[in-house]
Amino acid sequence: MDAADDNDSLPREEPASHPCTPRSRSAAAAATRRKGRATVAKGVQKTLSKTSMLVNFLPTGTLLSFELLLPSVSGDGSCSPARTTMLHALLGLCAASCFFFHFTDSFRGPDGRLFYGFVTPRGLALFKTGLGVEVPKDERYRMGFVDLVHAVMAVMVFAAIALSDHRVTNCLFPGHQKEMDDVMESFPIMVGVVCSGLFLVFPNTRFGIGCMAA
Repeated sequence: MDAADDNDSLPREEPASHPCTPRSRSAAAAATRRKGRATVAKGVQKTLSKTSMLVNFLPTGTLLSFELLLPSVSGDGSCSPARTTMLHALLGLCAASCFFFHFTDSFRGPDGRLFYGFVTPRGLALFKTGLGVEVPKDERYRMGFVDLVHAVMAVMVFAAIALSDHRVTNCLFPGHQKEMDDVMESFPIMVGVVCSGLFLVFPNTRFGIGCMAA
């Protein structure tokens, strides 16, 4: 009886989990997923912190759409030919939207409704015809050199922000991570300073898509 009691009082050793058991594999997979999400979040935070002063030069929603779609396009960072093609398409669409939206403007009708259109050398052309509203004939609604300057600057700003993300540079320039890190330490700041100066010389008077309503 005493020997049995002594054996019961001794601490029992738990069976050690083998590294190849299903439980250990699932725990390792969960840890890998958490690490991947933390890396993506850290990359997004670093990108936005480095380029926060440039966001004001872009139409509202362009950068947000890019950041929302980029994880789906880049995937796990494998950068297969298909994903690289999709990344080029995403960059092209976002850059085109930055360029296009700077050639849009708006005005309010007599009833207070807001109408959007595309600026042309002849004036503002509404996106939807037959609305029964008179389009203003002011000179400010004609396309000018300033519109082209703003559109080019917006594309430059978007390029600086997009290339600051490692998910983009690692896919577009594989094997050159250190060189791209050195370049992108100063490139967004240079673009921000140049664009800030140009916006002071050529102030924006448009209230198009992605801008606050007039």
